[in-house]
Amino acid sequence: MRGGSFDETAFFSAISASGARALLIGRRALVLMGLPLLTADYDFWIAVDDIECFNRALEPFDLIPTISPEQARQRGRYVLQNDEHIDVIVARALPLPTGESIVFDHIWTRRQAVSVAPDAVVAIPSLDDLVATKRVGNRPKDVEDIRQLQVLKGSRAGSD
Repeated sequence: MRGGSFDETAFFSAISASGARALLIGRRALVLMGLPLLTADYDFWIAVDDIECFNRALEPFDLIPTISPEQARQRGRYVLQNDEHIDVIVARALPLPTGESIVFDHIWTRRQAVSVAPDAVVAIPSLDDLVATKRVGNRPKDVEDIRQLQVLKGSRAGSD
């Protein structure tokens, strides 16, 4: 599959079928939750041991890793790219500005599965965990995303 003919449903399906523990984070996850945001890239947080199977799943999309799995484990992140750009975090835990950490294995157990097609399920963090991932970056757009997630959480609580 050459750049320019990117099939997002097939992309998500390939990740789902790969067996990689991969969480979609960032603004694409917010879009899947129903928030009206624009974003041009994908952000994933994957299990440290799943780099190779995640990369293999995306080979048919001609997505090329910028560094080796060993280097990614040392740096805690890498990028897969062609015409698409996929930021990938590979860390057991991420530090929060408060000094606490969020742990991948804990977030993975609380994940939500969002169906984007009959054979394409995307794993995203729970609403509270997604807020926590946004606190890691703590950029102005993250602060705005947190505000929107809190509004979404309030609207969901009101509908229970």
